[in-house]
Amino acid sequence: MRKIIIRYGYRPFERTDGRRNSSEMRRYLEGLVDEMRSAGIDAEYEDSVTVGDGVNTVSVNGTDVMRILDGLEIRVLDRDDHDPDMRPRMVRIERPDTDWNRDEIEDIPDVMMKNAISKAYADTDNDGTL
Repeated sequence: MRKIIIRYGYRPFERTDGRRNSSEMRRYLEGLVDEMRSAGIDAEYEDSVTVGDGVNTVSVNGTDVMRILDGLEIRVLDRDDHDPDMRPRMVRIERPDTDWNRDEIEDIPDVMMKNAISKAYADTDNDGTL
């Protein structure tokens, strides 16, 4: 059976800019795991405090999310590509998904994190290895 293990190695911090701080990131990742479980996907969340000057990281089945994303071609759809009826869309007041600080994993947009998890899930063999 396929299994997704999300690990968050972090040094606790608080911030006023960016998408989330370390405690918000933990809750966000736990929420993603809960969503996967409710969809019938065997998923697990683990975290650990980073020692020293280590960089905060998220890995999916042992592969760093940034490395997973480097292998993907993410395209932003034009309005015509995903809404053939040209219905009005809900207006969101937030930073675009393509605007994020790649040096801070806590700033990763939701769509990018979900793309990385989807890629790792697709690449996982039935025995649970990448």
